[in-house]
Amino acid sequence: MALAFLRRGRSDRARGGAGIRLALPVGAGGLARTVTDPSGGPVDGAEVTVTAVSSRKVVLKGTTDPFGLFAAALPPGRYSLMISVGHLQPHQETVEVIAGHGAQAEPVRLTEARALELPTAGTWLFDPPHTAIRFIARHVGMANVHGRFTRFEGGIRVGADMAHSHVEVRIDASSITTGNRTRDNHLRSADFLDVENYPYIHFTSNRFVHRGGSQWQLQGSLSMHGVSRTVALDTSYLGVVNGGYGQELRCAALAKAELHREDYTLNWRTMLARGIAVVGPTVKLELDVQAMYRSHDTPTPPE
Repeated sequence: MALAFLRRGRSDRARGGAGIRLALPVGAGGLARTVTDPSGGPVDGAEVTVTAVSSRKVVLKGTTDPFGLFAAALPPGRYSLMISVGHLQPHQETVEVIAGHGAQAEPVRLTEARALELPTAGTWLFDPPHTAIRFIARHVGMANVHGRFTRFEGGIRVGADMAHSHVEVRIDASSITTGNRTRDNHLRSADFLDVENYPYIHFTSNRFVHRGGSQWQLQGSLSMHGVSRTVALDTSYLGVVNGGYGQELRCAALAKAELHREDYTLNWRTMLARGIAVVGPTVKLELDVQAMYRSHDTPTPPE
């Protein structure tokens, strides 16, 4: 399906950016929105997803520019448009794209996200069957390597004030898997994780920071390969539900961070010099967590 981004014309910028000058391919229609926050300011970097209604196939993903503008040329048809940005309520609508039409960027003002119920104070333990610890690393000179750790334990001690909460995770480093046995064995070796001498990867938080809406940042220490470094996990809190076979009270969150392997003395330059090219220097870490409520004990607020 042919797609093309469009650009705002100079005369349109002078009028405040409401209109855009289209350079539409023959037979295509335009889809354009100017996205603002609750105060009316432009939203830069909002994620935009366009899905064909008939096939439910995602045909386009992009972000708004510094002026809050997103524009694209699409074949005629009905589409579902989703616009989302961290701390604000997502916007969704169904649009009809008509050949030769779509010259005006319609305004979309996002609203504050509704507050989700926070977890009950007490101890919540990770549920391994419904929790995933994944990573993505660039294979040197090639495509991304996707992997995960299959054995881990941890939990959350939620305070009466969420800012006083604490997260701890311990990962069995030898459980790393990327779908390639030779590569996995090499990642476990002394060239990388050295699991014989450093069997665990450990994260412990020391601060919860509310970023607005359902967005939090967990600040803490990650220990790996005998080295500890301060890291920040950008976290989307997904809420609390009663679920599972025993109808347990559960909470869920998605946390992301970017790690630099050389911070943990995993020296990829040395390996390249030796002709070893497995993964690049930057690793994206993602924790997709479900935790089950276990007890009412609460952490002591810091002095």
